[in-house]
Amino acid sequence: MSLPHAILTALLEKPSSGLELTRRFDKSIGFFWAATHQQIYRELGKLEQGGLIRAIPGPPAQGRRKEYEVLPEGRAELAAWVSRSDPPRQLRDPLALRLRAAAVVGLGDVGAEVRRHLDLHAAQLDAYRAMETRQFPPDRRETAEARLQHLVLEAGIEMERFWTDWLRRVDAAVTDLAESEPARSEPAASEGAGG
Repeated sequence: MSLPHAILTALLEKPSSGLELTRRFDKSIGFFWAATHQQIYRELGKLEQGGLIRAIPGPPAQGRRKEYEVLPEGRAELAAWVSRSDPPRQLRDPLALRLRAAAVVGLGDVGAEVRRHLDLHAAQLDAYRAMETRQFPPDRRETAEARLQHLVLEAGIEMERFWTDWLRRVDAAVTDLAESEPARSEPAASEGAGG
């Protein structure tokens, strides 16, 4: 997903000012496609220059923020993007690589990092579940649009459930290894150079 398409999606769901859009990103879309406020404002300018969105016409009022709406060209671009094909992304997580390295050079403080990740993923899982309760009560899941939106949130819930379950198993394995691992010594100077 690209940021312009995330913004077009959000504006089609509800025309918004830049400030409202950044707040909506912080509360929903940002969980799946992160962007800074500066990136969002910059992209709004590009989309407007490209003729994909426009500021909603209206009399200027003091303190009134410029609200944007998607033009037919923006809707067409988003529809074309929806039909494009991208390869699935591979998992590239530094923690997984750190664990592989710990298996070779010793645990160091990797256990603390595993527990930190576990806490972060557990908190995100709680946030997604609260969002589901708030935004998708059973009577709100009736339309096809709401079902698709709910399925995106369910993907987030399942990913966080996977991470918390996996990290608990990793934490147990690291704890077991730490209890049974003798202190590793530094390789001898003669071992290090030749290979």
